[in-house]
Amino acid sequence: MTEVVVYSRPGCHLCEEAIAALVSLHAEGYRFELHEIDIESDDLLLRRHLERIPVVEIDGTMVSELVLDRAGVRAKLDTVGAWSS
Repeated sequence: MTEVVVYSRPGCHLCEEAIAALVSLHAEGYRFELHEIDIESDDLLLRRHLERIPVVEIDGTMVSELVLDRAGVRAKLDTVGAWSS
């Protein structure tokens, strides 16, 4: 199954919006496992992503940062076959 990872931190409204938008893709027929990773849980993640969150990866490929790129996310999900009818 396709894996979507959102790097976020508590209190980040852009992160909350990105996660809500990703969850709504399920209603459109996309199927994937969604994982949220708190960058504050790891110093390296915090340094790497702090100024860029939310960062969205699909199957290990970064597809969006700062503001969710909905078109880019859909395009990548289509590419990896995450669509179900």
